[in-house]
Amino acid sequence: MGCALGHYPAPFDVATMARCWQARGMSHLARAREVFDIEIAALKSARALLDESFDQAVELAVETLRQRGKIVVVGIGKSGNIGRKISATLTSTGSTSVVLDSVDALHGDLGIINDGDLILALSYSGESDELLKLVPALKRFSVKIIAITGIPRSSLGNYSDLVLNVKVPKEACPFDLAPTSSTTATLVMGDALAMAIMQARGFKRMDYAKHHPAGSIGRSLSRVGDIMRSGSRNAVAREDVSVQDALGVMNESKSGSLSIVNAKGKLEGVFTDGDLRRHLIADASLLNQPLKAVMTRNPICIREDALAAEALKIFNEHNIDDLIVVNARREPVGLLDSQDLPKLKLM
Repeated sequence: MGCALGHYPAPFDVATMARCWQARGMSHLARAREVFDIEIAALKSARALLDESFDQAVELAVETLRQRGKIVVVGIGKSGNIGRKISATLTSTGSTSVVLDSVDALHGDLGIINDGDLILALSYSGESDELLKLVPALKRFSVKIIAITGIPRSSLGNYSDLVLNVKVPKEACPFDLAPTSSTTATLVMGDALAMAIMQARGFKRMDYAKHHPAGSIGRSLSRVGDIMRSGSRNAVAREDVSVQDALGVMNESKSGSLSIVNAKGKLEGVFTDGDLRRHLIADASLLNQPLKAVMTRNPICIREDALAAEALKIFNEHNIDDLIVVNARREPVGLLDSQDLPKLKLM
């Protein structure tokens, strides 16, 4: 039964294909693990090459951004593709960045360059013709150039103000040709640079939310105050109000939960539909009693300036249906209902 490349015996099935590959010397799974091992080793090798140049690169980037400059990423081929991802990461974490096509740059796109910008040039060999042709044009501006390359003494390295070395032992390609380990190392160096710049500039979680208003990230990083039920939909009553009157407030608000406050308007307790059912079984005169006699004291609550993700965590940990929202003075200003979470796409 033959297993020549591309010719599997009939009837074809996955198990037969796997045996064929094993007969050739390596299964798909073994090959995949080998690629992982090669690229992990490459990252460890590149990590060992980190030195003070990285610190200088971060400081240069931070100063550029402080002066209202931007980080311009350039690269050719696979390095260009990696450069787009690095630029996107920089931008999403608050560091203004654009991608400059090395070919189009020589035909007018250099107009995006301004004095004071920082150039991040990507080329593993450091000898990409298109990129090297661009360097003299870039030098006409008052800019600094950081090279990410595997050969620090290359032409690109010599032209640059700083070099970040990403040399790897070998590519994961069996012919040691297709950029694999080298592009992974370049991408991780870009990620490291972006994260270090973010930290150095004091970029906060809420800054990240500002840059990601849409999608699951934006929703989870939105403020509780932006998604809570408030106004007429937020049921609030004084602790001396009778249960019967409190039910009227809950009915008007179409809420299954009531925030109970003291004479100063501070949160004292909570009363829910579930509390009503439990107390009615034990006390038929419940409706005439004041809320302070039946309420649950010290209810779980959350600040209006907290993140929606924090509210979701509280719902999951405490298995509650409603979460009272308070301001800095511990006054109930809203309510989060667990039934609203799916509609807000927070679950």
